[in-house]
Amino acid sequence: MDPMTIGMAAMALVLILLAMRVPIAFALAGVASIGTFLIYATRTGGWTPERALNPTSSVVFSNFFDLVHSYDLSMVPLFVALGNIAFYAGITTRIYDAAAVWLRPLPGGVAMASVMGCGGFSAISGSSIACASTMGRICVPEMLRMGYDPRLATSSVAVGGTLGSLIPPSVLFILYGIFTETSIAQLFLAGVLPGLLSLVGMILVIAWWVARDPAAAPRGEAAEASRLEAAIAAWPALMLFVVIVGGIYGGIFTATEAAAVSVVLTIAIGFAQRRLSPGVLWRAIRESLVQTAAIFLIAGAAKIFVSFVALSGMAGAVVGVVADAQLSFAMLMLVVVVIYLVLGMFLDPIGIMVLTLPFMVPLVEGYGLNLIWFGVIVVKLLEIGLITPPVGLNVFVVSNVTKNVSIDKIFAGVSRFLVMDLLVLVLLILFPVISLLLPGSM
Repeated sequence: MDPMTIGMAAMALVLILLAMRVPIAFALAGVASIGTFLIYATRTGGWTPERALNPTSSVVFSNFFDLVHSYDLSMVPLFVALGNIAFYAGITTRIYDAAAVWLRPLPGGVAMASVMGCGGFSAISGSSIACASTMGRICVPEMLRMGYDPRLATSSVAVGGTLGSLIPPSVLFILYGIFTETSIAQLFLAGVLPGLLSLVGMILVIAWWVARDPAAAPRGEAAEASRLEAAIAAWPALMLFVVIVGGIYGGIFTATEAAAVSVVLTIAIGFAQRRLSPGVLWRAIRESLVQTAAIFLIAGAAKIFVSFVALSGMAGAVVGVVADAQLSFAMLMLVVVVIYLVLGMFLDPIGIMVLTLPFMVPLVEGYGLNLIWFGVIVVKLLEIGLITPPVGLNVFVVSNVTKNVSIDKIFAGVSRFLVMDLLVLVLLILFPVISLLLPGSM
């Protein structure tokens, strides 16, 4: 059995296991280890398993060890801890509180505030699912109480939660940077303008929706809280965003240093405002440890899988097929978009990234395209996958936390935002300067 055949069979098996909801780390590491063993065992033309054990164990353990001891990966626990500690300190939701006070009297104002709150939450936590879960508990009940159309109330939070993938810090950008050996700091900066563009697009959709159907979003009464006080109360969230983005852009911090400084500042603010206690801090750290361990397992398994793909020769074969086809830039990007959108209907973002990057990166490099720009395109596509049926992780998260709104209603509302998301995607593809302006001016 030749390595190419083994590789193709392994890819099919991984897809089947992921569709069966086998944990991604076990699916990737298990299939890659068995596939590597089979390649070495059949390399001489016969069946020599005794010769395959040592090289297989070397590939598996060395790749996992090298990844876990990577300096870049050290920022993952820091940013995860930052999101959890900021949540328990009440910092992540204050952007929404301030926006709700200012926008409540406007048509669709609370929905717009929810999207802005999701953007602020994302700028600290870096997790789309955590954002959708938290903001769903806070925003959706209030909008339903005010008489909002359930489709608008739930979809605005589900879509707003996807901003955690683009607005830094982003775990997806960290993993992309590690596997493509590109600058994570530049990836963070590259996601700022596309993230803000996506945010503006979501607000425009809400305004258009409410203009066409005023009954979908009844006007709210002016909030009793002072607008100035509400805006001032949001200063910790804004400060942390400035520290992360401004510190990296100004060359003051590396991405890891920015994460460490932000964690210290968040703890200090939490205790100073008496929103944190030693017990609450320990709860946040404990949750961060569990989440970090899961990410490390997935990243380590992905590294093993990438080595297996290289060993099987599948990546080179795919590049050769595309080169022979002589696809234009437009056709190449169309193929990339279709692949990611189709996979996004069934798989989670990390799984899609791990499966596709071993093939996509050589293609992009072969066409002389910028890997930082391509990282933004990939993450935007993964962001769209979070709200596309039938999986749509953010939709299911919002449905679980709201209980009384069916999934089909949420998807019906999300469909209106998908058009704007695809338009933003087209702009990012046609005008790479949107993504490369900030990292290029560092």
